[in-house]
Amino acid sequence: MSSEALPLRAVLTDIEGTTTAIAFVKETLFPFAAEALEGFLAAHSGEAEVAGLLGEVRAAEPGREPLAVLRDWMAADSKATPLKALQGLIWRQGYADGRLKGHLWPDVAGCLRAWAAGGVGLAVYSSGSEEAQRLIFGHSVAGDLVPLFSGFFDTRMGAKREQASYAAIAEAMGMAPGAILFLSDVAEELDAAVAAGMQCCQLVRPEDGTRASGRHPEARDFPEVARRFGLPGHSQAG
Repeated sequence: MSSEALPLRAVLTDIEGTTTAIAFVKETLFPFAAEALEGFLAAHSGEAEVAGLLGEVRAAEPGREPLAVLRDWMAADSKATPLKALQGLIWRQGYADGRLKGHLWPDVAGCLRAWAAGGVGLAVYSSGSEEAQRLIFGHSVAGDLVPLFSGFFDTRMGAKREQASYAAIAEAMGMAPGAILFLSDVAEELDAAVAAGMQCCQLVRPEDGTRASGRHPEARDFPEVARRFGLPGHSQAG
């Protein structure tokens, strides 16, 4: 499906490598969840939400103990939905008691606020659970940004490198795909979004070691995205 560029009505953004340092996820969030996993399950496995997620783990790998499966998934950096959901619940505790603060690149929050104030819809699509997304933005170093967003989408919408996932998100947002700008550092995700009809821009942040694909428009930060796509606040951004 070719992309039909329409006036932009919304920005859909990835998190890791786009709004947030890859190192924060790899070196802070993942180790925090791994260290807390066993104690968290021991304390909360009887609760309905956690029990349901453990049921999904058992269904995925029958005959194995869920803790062992989750450990293996963590080691493999699996995108398995029940793992992501459980990580989100663990991180919720860390954010609530102040042990965690959601990292954002310094250029991100000002642009998000300007875009929202200018009438641009904002949404997130990340392989991290919806819960984890809300926590990063709700307990960010720039304050609570959750009210700026109208939607949070995770792998329950489908894999991030599949065209159908982006079509489903556009439908959920009630917009033509061509009116949505998707931001990500991963070229293959952008390929899928473009195939679904969205506009896109690759965030190429040297600090994260991102490599430009040459297949998509590029920007090194959010002010450059604003300038390239004529988003609100671009005249004073950066």
